[in-house]
Amino acid sequence: MTIKVGIVGYGNLGRGVELALAHNPDMQLCAVFTRRDPKSVTLLTPAVPVVSLDDSPEWKGKLDVMILCGGSATDLPKQTPMLAQWFNVVDSFDTHAHIPDHFAAVDSASRAAHTTGIISVGWDPGLFSLNRLYAQAVLPQGKQYTFWGKGISQGHSDAIRRIPGVQDAKQYTIPVLAALESVRRGDNPVLSTRQKHTRECFVVLKEGADAEQVEAQIKTMPNYFDEYDTTVHFVSQEELTKNHSGMPHGGFVFASGATGQNGEHKQLIEYSLKLDSNPEFTSSVLVAYARAAFKLSQEKAFGCKTVFDVPPAYLSAKDPASLRKELL
Repeated sequence: MTIKVGIVGYGNLGRGVELALAHNPDMQLCAVFTRRDPKSVTLLTPAVPVVSLDDSPEWKGKLDVMILCGGSATDLPKQTPMLAQWFNVVDSFDTHAHIPDHFAAVDSASRAAHTTGIISVGWDPGLFSLNRLYAQAVLPQGKQYTFWGKGISQGHSDAIRRIPGVQDAKQYTIPVLAALESVRRGDNPVLSTRQKHTRECFVVLKEGADAEQVEAQIKTMPNYFDEYDTTVHFVSQEELTKNHSGMPHGGFVFASGATGQNGEHKQLIEYSLKLDSNPEFTSSVLVAYARAAFKLSQEKAFGCKTVFDVPPAYLSAKDPASLRKELL
């Protein structure tokens, strides 16, 4: 059976989903939904319609799952619960502090509509979250640490671009190397948020914008910048395009603990990612979880889920016997 997929939003993440679907023969892109004029959007895949997001309810029953590719700041909190009224949905909501509220909103909508939603899919939250859970279960007395970067954060860059007066922006998350190496040595340091990472922003202002006001709004933004040492550089659009057009990212999850009668044996778990394209990798994770959302909906497992609730086998296009033979 071919899983019929719709994409909401056609920015970096939406284009990444389109590319990822081409590598998954059990899935088919059927439509892209946008708030822009559909005639202004040109897809990489021929013969796939571009549809106004306002017309999405007309596609109820025609799609197996909708993959939402908007931003976490303002798009997904509204779009995911709304679309869960009509479709199985998957999103990459990544504002960690607001995940419980987002889960509750999507769960209420999807249970009422008998649909399945999976939220906060990606690599963090997502794959890193799973590794934190596994590590905590295996080393319950240990300490966990997560470092991100160096790389461009899509969510944080998007949040800056939403500030009035900002034309364009890119934000780098940078781990503090001394802290990372201390964890890797097994020192088990106590680290504040500020001691683990710094943030560096490159911002293009609109004409007439107040640079001091924009910088203040960035540095005091809750859940994004207020707990970090943040540096803001104001640059031209040409400089931003020339020097910051890539989308690299990555990071590390560590769990440091001890086993034995007296904790005499140190154990260290390290999981890392090094990504040339953050949006394309995140898109690939979204596509795998879209497959899982479809399988769960077939079992009538309605309501909202996270990566913690999805059996790993549901991510794969292979049958259980093949997975046992090839991967176990």
